Amino acid sequence: MPEFAIDALIFDVDGTLAETEELHRICFNRAFAEAGLPWTWSVEDYRRLLTTTGGRERIFRWIEEVEPERAARLAGHDDPFVRALHARKTELYAAGARAGEVAPCPGIPELLARARGLGLALAIATTTSRANVEALFDAHPEVLPRAWFATMVCGEDTSRKKPDPEVYRLALARLGVDPARALAVEDSRNGVLAAKAAGIAVVAIPSLYTAGDDFAEADRVLGSAGELVALIGSRVGATPGRSVSTFR
Repeated sequence: MPEFAIDALIFDVDGTLAETEELHRICFNRAFAEAGLPWTWSVEDYRRLLTTTGGRERIFRWIEEVEPERAARLAGHDDPFVRALHARKTELYAAGARAGEVAPCPGIPELLARARGLGLALAIATTTSRANVEALFDAHPEVLPRAWFATMVCGEDTSRKKPDPEVYRLALARLGVDPARALAVEDSRNGVLAAKAAGIAVVAIPSLYTAGDDFAEADRVLGSAGELVALIGSRVGATPGRSVSTFR
């Protein structure tokens, strides 16, 4: 794609800022065990369930698959039973993240520092819970400084999950940035589709659980965030002495 000017980088979280999905899977299983439920999500189970965006939505999808009679008695993914399971899983995940059980993805610290040095606005656009994001930031304050992010749009802020573009549109509105001058960083097909529907160019960096996704709609597919560092630069703008950040 041709070079264009950018004012902001907007990041997904799970699988993008950090390889968090395995800890999520483990904590779902811990929550199920605590509740006395005979459910265990394997790596392959979770990879398949990730095509459904949202933790409560995944739980309810699983119930529909393995216990359809129970599912018929529930009020969908907002049923109190599902909400309680997901809330406990979130508590377990936050504890694990703060204990250092997840780390930033390769190249993310360098990418954030590069963007910060160029004066780009940074934002989060995720449909995971705010508690999950804050736990990750709390665990890595030196390489994921919360103050660097102008806004964080999380699952509680939206009514629709990715691939719906609501989360990206809200991030753009909060930033006050034209979609044509933003760049999204995603790890999943649903995330790519959400960003593109909001009119944002998107770089896909497949993660452990999304390596098999179809990224045909992405503007660029890279192997790591480190590769993106070299693609973000600057050039002298139309105003003498003014540097414009670019993506090529």
